[in-house]
Amino acid sequence: MGNEWFAWGWLAAIAVVFLSAIVWLFPRVSERYVHVHVWLLLLPGTAALFGWIGAGGAVDIGPWRFDATSWLSAVYISLLSWAIQRFAVRYLHGDRRYRLYFSLLTWTSFAASLTWAAGDLRLIAVCWGLPLVGLVALTALKKEWEPAQFVAWQMGMLFLASWIAVALTAVWLGARVGEWTLVSALSAERLARLALWERAVMSGLLMLAAVIPAGQWPFHRWLMESAVTPTPVSAVMHAGLVNAGGLLLWRFSPLFNETWAHVALFLIAFASILIGTGVSFVHVDYKRQLVGSTMAQMGVMLVQCALGAYGAAVVHLVLHGLFKATLFLQSGSVVPPVGRAGLRKTGSSWPGGIILGVLFGWGFWQAAPHEPARLLSALLLAASATVAWGRLTDFREGRWLGFAVVVALALASETVRHQFMALLHNGMPSAFLPPASFEWLVCALFVAAALVAVWIANRRSSMLAIQLYMWLVHLGEPRPAATEAHPRYLASYLKEGMAHE
Repeated sequence: MGNEWFAWGWLAAIAVVFLSAIVWLFPRVSERYVHVHVWLLLLPGTAALFGWIGAGGAVDIGPWRFDATSWLSAVYISLLSWAIQRFAVRYLHGDRRYRLYFSLLTWTSFAASLTWAAGDLRLIAVCWGLPLVGLVALTALKKEWEPAQFVAWQMGMLFLASWIAVALTAVWLGARVGEWTLVSALSAERLARLALWERAVMSGLLMLAAVIPAGQWPFHRWLMESAVTPTPVSAVMHAGLVNAGGLLLWRFSPLFNETWAHVALFLIAFASILIGTGVSFVHVDYKRQLVGSTMAQMGVMLVQCALGAYGAAVVHLVLHGLFKATLFLQSGSVVPPVGRAGLRKTGSSWPGGIILGVLFGWGFWQAAPHEPARLLSALLLAASATVAWGRLTDFREGRWLGFAVVVALALASETVRHQFMALLHNGMPSAFLPPASFEWLVCALFVAAALVAVWIANRRSSMLAIQLYMWLVHLGEPRPAATEAHPRYLASYLKEGMAHE
C-alpha cells in the first residue's frame, strides 16, 4: 500500500511540474519564478526515491506500472533535469526564448519518465515519441539559424521512423496476443501465439527503434551534427535520450530473443564503437569529441544488450548519463593543455601496466564467470587499468596511490552495480542469453580491433593511417547545410540593437 501512495505522489508531482512549466510561459510571470520552477523539478525525484527504496514489487495504477526500473529512471531523470536547468538559469539568460527553453526541457525530461512508467502497450506507443518531439523542438528554437533548422528536420525524420517502429511493434503485439498490458503480453504463453516471422519482424523494428536515438551507424549523422544545440540541450540529449534504446530493449527483452537479432545488434554497435572512438580521437573540437564518445558508449551499451546483460546496460546508461552531463556542462571551461614538458616517457611502464591489467581483469571475471557479458566487462576493465597505469606513470609522486584510487573506484562501482541489478531483476522475466561462444567471439573481435589500432598508431605516416585519419575526420564532420562559419542571424540582431539605440 505504501508504494501505491508513492506512485500517486509521483504522478501528482509530475502534474505540478508540467503545470509549472506552462505557468512559466506567461510573460507577466517574473523571471525570478525560474528558480521556483527549477526546485520543483526535484519533487518527482523525491517521490520516486522513496518508492525505489521501498520497492518490494511492482505497483499497477491504471495504465501505469511502477517497478524498480521505472523508479530508477524517475530518480535519474529528475536529478538530471534539475542539474541541467539549474545550470541553464544563467547560461541561457538573455536568450530570446529563455522561457520556452525551460518549458521544453521540462517537457522532454519528464515525458521520458512517463514512457518508462507506462505499463500499457498503447500508452508506450504514444509516449515513446513525446521526448523525441521535445528534443526536436529544442533544436529548432533558433528559427533564424538555418543550420539548426536543417538539423532539427533531419532529427525529426529519423525520430519519426523510430516512433513508428515502436508504435507498430506495440500495437501489433497487443492485437496479436490479445493482451495490452506489457507484462502479460510478454509472457511465454502469449508470445507462443506469434509466428516465427512475426517475432523476427518485431525484433527488427525494436532494433531499428533503439539504434536511431542512440546515434548508431548508419544513423549516426544526426548525432554528429547535433553540436549546433546549446550546451544544456546537448546535456539532455547525450545524458538522457540517447540512452533510451537500452531501456526499450530491456522492457521488450522477452520478445527480442532471436539469435540473429542479437548478432545484428552487435555488428551495428561494434561498428559504431569503432567509428565513435575514432572520431573522438581525430577531432580537436571538444563537443565533437564528446559526440564521438557518446556514439561509442551507446555502442557498448547495445553490445551489453546483445549479450543479454540488460541489467548491466541499464546501470551503464545511468552512470554514463551522469558522467556525460557533467562533461557537457563544463565544456565551456575546458582549455587544452599547452604541452607535456617535464613529464616522463611512459614507454617502459606498459609491461607492468599490462600485467596488472590482466591480473585485475582475470580476478574480476573469475568472481562471476557465468554472468552475462562478464568476460567483456573484464576485458574492458583490464584495458582501462592498463591505460590508467600508463597515464599515472606521468606523475613523479603518488603513482601507487593513484592506481589504488582507480582500483577502489572500480570495486565501488561494481558493488553499486550489483545492488542496482538486484533491484532491476526483481519481477522481470529472464532475458534471452546467446550462446557462450558468441561472447568469446565478441571479445576476440574487441581484442583484434585494439591490436589493429595499436599497429596503425605506430605507423602514423603510412598511407593506410592517413586514409583512415581522413575518413574518420570526414565521418565526424557535419554536412555543409548543418554549419555556418558566421551565423547570419547575428547580423539581424545587431541591426535590431542599433535601431533601438
